[in-house]
Amino acid sequence: MEIPVIDFDELNDEKRRKTMELLHQACEKWGFFKIENHGIDKKLMEKVKHLVNSHYEENLKERFYESEIAKALENKGNNSDIDWESSFFIWHRPTSNIDEIANLSEDLRKAMDEYIAQLVKLAEKLSRLMCENLGLEKCFIKEAFSGSKGPSVGTKVAKYPQCPHPQQVRGLREHTDAGGIILLLQDDQVPGLEFFKDGEWVEIPPSKTNTIFVNTGDQVEVLSNGRYRSTLHRVMANENGSRLSIATFYNPAGDAIISPAPKLLYPNHFSFQDYLKLYATTKFSDKGLRFESMKKMADGHYNGLT
Repeated sequence: MEIPVIDFDELNDEKRRKTMELLHQACEKWGFFKIENHGIDKKLMEKVKHLVNSHYEENLKERFYESEIAKALENKGNNSDIDWESSFFIWHRPTSNIDEIANLSEDLRKAMDEYIAQLVKLAEKLSRLMCENLGLEKCFIKEAFSGSKGPSVGTKVAKYPQCPHPQQVRGLREHTDAGGIILLLQDDQVPGLEFFKDGEWVEIPPSKTNTIFVNTGDQVEVLSNGRYRSTLHRVMANENGSRLSIATFYNPAGDAIISPAPKLLYPNHFSFQDYLKLYATTKFSDKGLRFESMKKMADGHYNGLT
């Protein structure tokens, strides 16, 4: 099963229409895809990965293997409610906590801040393209996410350590993401990420060319009235190596009020008799226009099929 790949360079030439359609299908049918030529500095991406790996080796690795999670696995206890991961979370916007996280080097703080500044631009560009495909105002997602202080942006930095008994535990249990648009910088060697599609788990290969892997969260599903769905995914433990995951969440603010875009809602609270009256004169017209007319009728603004 071939994962959709969206080439952002093709948004600027004669292939734009085809690329936009591919993006729409990826959001609608898959809920996950890769972005090539995303515009983020690849040397910076490599630097971030190197510094995160160094931070794990120097500060977190030994602590993880001495943790209760590791002990439970060795003792063959009940592992159904644990995740084989070492992680921490960095808030970037509206306020940052990066200076409060213990033992982060100054190089990592600076590199992460530079990376996030570029990544937010990508997330906002992607949100505009998604809105365009849904027939919404291009700023709809950003405004819906903004609340009083703008969208919330944070990064889960995780390592899925080499596991002696991968058949007994998940790296991360099956879930959908609660938020909006998730942009993943992941390992270029060690696999483990899987998404569920059409009744089977699809393996997401390591990102050898620094593509950005994207998936949509629950709030995009709500805003799109179910057109763009969040997808179940998991991380499998691996006995051959440790996997790196740097997942940045472009999310609604905590006080943002989320509801489906009115333009994407079906008409409701109408009588079938009223629908049949309209249908009698518009049977051979586009049903989408008919639905819009029924919405206006329910709102008391109907002036005929438009």
